[in-house]
Order: sequence, then structure tokens, then C-alpha cells
Amino acid sequence: MLISFQIRHGVLAQKQRKTGRVVLDWNDAALDTVREERLGAFDAGRLYAMVNAAMYDAVNGGSEDKNRKATFVIKSNAMAKNTNKRAAASTAAQTVLSFMFPDRESIYEGIQQEIIDSLIVEGAKEVRINKGVLWGKLVGKEVFSRRENDGTLDKVTLPGGTGPGQFRNDFGSVAFKNMKPFFIRNPQKYISEGPPSLTSEEYLAAHTEVRLLGDANYENTEYDEIFSFWKAGGGSVRPPGEWIKITMALAEDRNVVDDLSKTLDLFTVMSLSLADTSIAVASDKVDNQFWRPATAIKEANNDGNPNTVEDSSWTPRNGSAGSSPEHTSGQSAFAGVGSTILAEFFGTDNVKFTFEGDNAISGGRTFNSFSDAAREAGRSRIFSGIHFEFSNQGGQETGREVAREFIRRLNGRIFL
Repeated sequence: MLISFQIRHGVLAQKQRKTGRVVLDWNDAALDTVREERLGAFDAGRLYAMVNAAMYDAVNGGSEDKNRKATFVIKSNAMAKNTNKRAAASTAAQTVLSFMFPDRESIYEGIQQEIIDSLIVEGAKEVRINKGVLWGKLVGKEVFSRRENDGTLDKVTLPGGTGPGQFRNDFGSVAFKNMKPFFIRNPQKYISEGPPSLTSEEYLAAHTEVRLLGDANYENTEYDEIFSFWKAGGGSVRPPGEWIKITMALAEDRNVVDDLSKTLDLFTVMSLSLADTSIAVASDKVDNQFWRPATAIKEANNDGNPNTVEDSSWTPRNGSAGSSPEHTSGQSAFAGVGSTILAEFFGTDNVKFTFEGDNAISGGRTFNSFSDAAREAGRSRIFSGIHFEFSNQGGQETGREVAREFIRRLNGRIFL
């Protein structure tokens, strides 16, 4: 069904929209979907990747430039020729989201109509818009179809353990350990060496640190603010979404949004790398099934380490102990991959930027570099009382290594 060409919301601004704006529009829609559907971090990362991959393919599916390789469809498909690229990208994103969340289809249709209206006001040719809509719908269906059986829908639960060092609750996101990667070849390469021995000095130091700094009764304004800013719990965009938001802020501030292809390059690599990082993180969590600090502190007398201190009434600043095994930190892994991809794209780590977290109690926070933001994101989990520092470091390295594979294999192709 073709778009009905009519301006439904009065006279739109006559100034031409920046061509990359359509990418931000649909990432905004994806962020809202994650919030309102209360998706978990791994599901959120997968959703962001599918939306951006669909847009990328819809724009690049007809390109004869070998450097602009589509990720899911045949790049020489004749249907992609002479289409309006923004109409194609928008329709592809709309189609993916509508298949994934049919109850929200009317919301996505409204966003789509706004974008089509703006193209009409700009004077885009209706025949090319119509071709873009048809092509985008085909691409969206193909992306959804290829990811529908990617391993994430298998309902596998890891039962909680009972012994020292074991996570106590069931873990229901085991399927992401076996998710088909979007881009990386072997996610198992990035699994960490695991947590240190319960009797080691490293474990003692981490145990002591989180017991002191992550205590809900420890009043510290700076820690409270950092914890709140990066919390990303249920009803938020989740940790992968924070790096999508950072990318959106930078696309605006650095005028990336002026160019559709550059905007898609950035968001596609960012979202796919975040999603693929989930595989290594889920694998680590399943393989180690390590206990959270709240359990470790309350049961310290049973860990075999004579120097750890038990506190049976200890409560993490986060309130809850955490819903997945402790090692490794997903927040840290997403920070590692996100900061590394951004530094590569902009050619330097030292970029000053500001963005607002979903759970912020005092507006935005400003960072002098991507690595500064990544460090704070990781440390927030210690202040939250839900991770040990060794899991923060392990997660950061996992994320950086995943990003390095993207950069190495792309060899500059996507960062044009």
C-alpha cells in the first residue's frame, strides 16, 4: 500500500530537513519502544541493531559502490534504484518495528506519515517516494525475517545456585549466549577469564570496595548522582540505549546529521556492535554464574576468605541486587564498545559532549572524552552496589575488543 500524500499537521517548516534526521527520528522511536515495553538490555540492543540495519540496507541496497555494502539484502537489487532514500529508510524502520510490536503499529505509522509529509513539502518526487516506500517495506520484512530465528526466542532458564560464589536467582536471558551475531565472527573470543578466586586478594579488595561505596546507607552526593544517571533500569532505554542517546547528541552537535550516509554509517556500526557485545556478556554470565555483591556480603562468612566482612543487613544503593549473574558487567561492556566506536568515528577520544541519562536527577552530564564517560558508566555499577570492580574491568575490555573487530574488519569501509 502506497503512502497517501497529504499534509496532515498544518504547514511544515519550509526549510529542508537535514537528510540524516530520519535516522534520529527512528532511533528515538526505538528508544521509546524500549522504555514503554520495558525491554531488558539484551533485547534492547537487538532492537536498536535491527532498526538501524534495516535503514542502512534500504539506503545502500541499490548502491554499486563496493564500499557501501548492505548487510542483509542483495545490494544490486533493481527495486532499490531511483528511490527516495529517506522514504526507503523510514519505511524499513517502520516495518521492522511494526512486525516486532504490532500493538504499536499506529504509533509508527504516525511517525512515518510525518516524515513523508516533510519530504512532500521539500518537493521530493512522489514517484521516487513511492518506490522508496515499496523498497523499504521489502527490506524491513527481510531484516525481520532473518532475525526472527536468530536464537533469542528460545526460552532457556539457568537455575539459581546455592553454593559460595553462585548467583542465587534464575537467569532467563540464556538464549542471548547463542544469538546469531550481526557482524562479529566468533563472540566466544571475547569471553573474559572469569572472576578471581574467592580467596584471592583481588576478590577481597573488590568485595571491600563495593561493601563500602555501594552501601545504600553511605551518603555521598557524587556517587548518588552517578548511580542515578547511569542506572538504566526497567522502563529506561537500558545501557545500550544510553550509547544510542550519546550518538544522537553527537550527531547533532558535530553536524553528522547533515549527511544521511554518514549518519547511517555511525548508527549502524554503533548499534550492531552493542548488540554483538550482548552475546559475549550473556556467555560470561552463564558460564560463571557468579554471585552479586549483596549475596557475597551477606554470606561472606561462607566464602572461604577470612578477611571479607559479612553484613547480613547490607543493602545496595541500587535497591535490588541485580537480575542476572554478576560477571561480567553488561553496563561496562556496552560502555567499552560504545566509547571505542565513537573515538574511531570522530578520529579522537577527546571529544567534549553532554547528554542526559534516562534516570538523571539533575539534568545532563558533561564529559571531556568518550573514555571518561565509559569509565564513569562502569564505576556507576560499583556505586550502585551491584558489581565488583573486576567485572567492570572485564566488561570494559570485552566491549573494546568487540569494537576492535568491527574496526579491523571494516578497514575504513563504513567510516567514509
